[in-house]
Amino acid sequence: MLVAAAVCPCPPLLVPEVAAGAAPELAAARAACADALGVLAAARPDRLVVVGPAARGGRGPHAEGTPGSFRGFGVDLAVRLGRPGADPAGRELPPSLAVGAWLLENAGWSAAPVTGLGVGEAFPADGCLDTGRLIAAQPGRTALLVMGDGSACRSLKAPGYLDERAEAFDAGAARALGTADVAAVAALDEKLAYELRASGRAPWQVLAGAAESAALDGTPLYEDAPYGVGYVVAAWS
Repeated sequence: MLVAAAVCPCPPLLVPEVAAGAAPELAAARAACADALGVLAAARPDRLVVVGPAARGGRGPHAEGTPGSFRGFGVDLAVRLGRPGADPAGRELPPSLAVGAWLLENAGWSAAPVTGLGVGEAFPADGCLDTGRLIAAQPGRTALLVMGDGSACRSLKAPGYLDERAEAFDAGAARALGTADVAAVAALDEKLAYELRASGRAPWQVLAGAAESAALDGTPLYEDAPYGVGYVVAAWS
């Protein structure tokens, strides 16, 4: 049973050591993520699953204790998914889950065991929904930390350049996530999301599948596009 979820963006720039001098620019987003994690802890889950976009090598489940790092972004900073002492499978967390692990470490998470799930950005919506249903069907109280960004096409300097469709896509996604509108999240256009480089679409639809019968309420906590990329933070409880 899904009892709560937090939706957070996944840029490595959320980590102050990576952002360096630009760290203050995402201070409000970090604070919103901390608030969302507080909602997860208050729900008293038996387990937390961190879901985020991943390239081929990072897809699939990641056990508690799996390490990650930000060395690929020029910072010698290591993180670990959940509690130490587990026996990971020998691979590292993809960047989105490493950011999730950093958020949890920064918040002092100790409410429940943590595992991860990396999903491909082009994973079909039906597969995402089915994956979410399987997560929610596990016995006990489950919470999700859902990592992912909106479009990367909100400005001329954005990673995907300016696309006039991006603002409307992000507004619709943020509205659906902020109100826990499961049907609207499930209906996000996967082709358009892929064209707009919206890495959050697949993880968000995993959440939609998990929340189908949960009757959760949504609280919008943050929405902006400071680097031409849509970032949204929301809590479902």
